[in-house]
Amino acid sequence: MKIVVIGGTGLIGSKVVDILKGKGHEVIAAAPNTGVNTITGEGLDAAIAGAQVVVDVANSPSFEDKAAMDFFQTAGKNLTAAEVKAGVAHHVALSVVGTDRLQASGYFRAKQAQESQIKASPIPYTLIHATQFFEFLRSIAQSGSNSGEVRLPHALFQPMAAQDVASAVAEAAVTAPANGTIEVAGPKSFPIDELVGRVLAFDKDPRRIVADPEALYFGVRLDDGSLMPGGNARLGGTEFDWWLTHVPPPPKR
Repeated sequence: MKIVVIGGTGLIGSKVVDILKGKGHEVIAAAPNTGVNTITGEGLDAAIAGAQVVVDVANSPSFEDKAAMDFFQTAGKNLTAAEVKAGVAHHVALSVVGTDRLQASGYFRAKQAQESQIKASPIPYTLIHATQFFEFLRSIAQSGSNSGEVRLPHALFQPMAAQDVASAVAEAAVTAPANGTIEVAGPKSFPIDELVGRVLAFDKDPRRIVADPEALYFGVRLDDGSLMPGGNARLGGTEFDWWLTHVPPPPKR
């Protein structure tokens, strides 16, 4: 089966490509650096021609409100047109658990618009709602960092390994369209401030974690339900402690 992975060279996309190739599928890693651009349309029709499934794990390069909205709406419009032309039978897209509860953020309003566009498309679809990735924890620390402190809410979340996210996306790609949403999450829940603090301690990072009920998560005030999955979420198998000691951090820029 031919499967096109939009964002196929990124953190999740590259893993999805590897998994699907390992299962014997013809997989195209579609991204600007491979000559496929969903914003300009460059290379898009040629990449998708003959594909049965398109997987979209691409993310906006900017979290700024208008830039994110423009990215997801333009990419979505171009993808739908190319998929209809090619007769694609299944569109799989990665989104975020709690998107509908995080609408104070322009980025999550853009993600909600992306989801609405997918649902309105004539292409059968599966939406994967994933919790935050373990690989994102250092970025969360950076978002709350100020003068040697990291101020974060004490709200619960249930993060998961990027490899488990990719496995869930790859499984959806070779399964019949759900025409609905599947939630995936990590095996355990944690307070955000405590888990980020464990990463900083492991890194020997001197910044001090401060639990602050007024601290925002990328512009959004959280409660204990904001980022948590529902009771039917499919749980990844990678435990945080294993991930922390076995998955190297990204190189410092």
